[in-house]
Amino acid sequence: MSRGLCALGAAVAVAGVVAGTSPAAAAAGPRFLSAAEMPPHASSAWTAGPVTAGQPDPLPMCVGEALPSISVHRAFHTEYDTNALQVTVVERNEQRAKDFAALLRKNLEGCSKKLMQENPDVTATQKYYGKLNVEEGAHVYGVHTEATTGSSDINMLSVGRDGTTVTLVKWGQMGNFAHAQVADFKATTLKAVKKLY
Repeated sequence: MSRGLCALGAAVAVAGVVAGTSPAAAAAGPRFLSAAEMPPHASSAWTAGPVTAGQPDPLPMCVGEALPSISVHRAFHTEYDTNALQVTVVERNEQRAKDFAALLRKNLEGCSKKLMQENPDVTATQKYYGKLNVEEGAHVYGVHTEATTGSSDINMLSVGRDGTTVTLVKWGQMGNFAHAQVADFKATTLKAVKKLY
């Protein structure tokens, strides 16, 4: 994935931890995906980074500005240009979590339009892949970006909720919608929401 669009395509899952909490303390919160639970790569194993308190850097496309400082995240990568991210946020009550999940979904629904407004050299298209029946539900989206430089990237993103906890998962690589591992990404999303608690 190109450097610029890789920054756009970082992924998110949300877990409420007090700002400044150490990664070890963050790990005591909701559980995160493991490398083995990522969509399978044809020729490379996944590597999982540490569970880290705070917002991911770079912020993920379209939803990054909405992520609070209490976010907790974990980044994943292969030996090739395939990457993934989970960001988790634990809210004070279920209504706040419901509202936050709705905000993330709203941002993703307008993602392609926002990307093109902010990056005149990028053409973006997106698809909605539906709602998954897990806990309080998870919604799955795909976003394809193509730059005038010739780079073409496909990203899959999902937002799921279990009670007061919201998690966002992102997967991305070079390619287009034909290269989107939709079924595998849905399976990863189901695991992400189920294993939060």
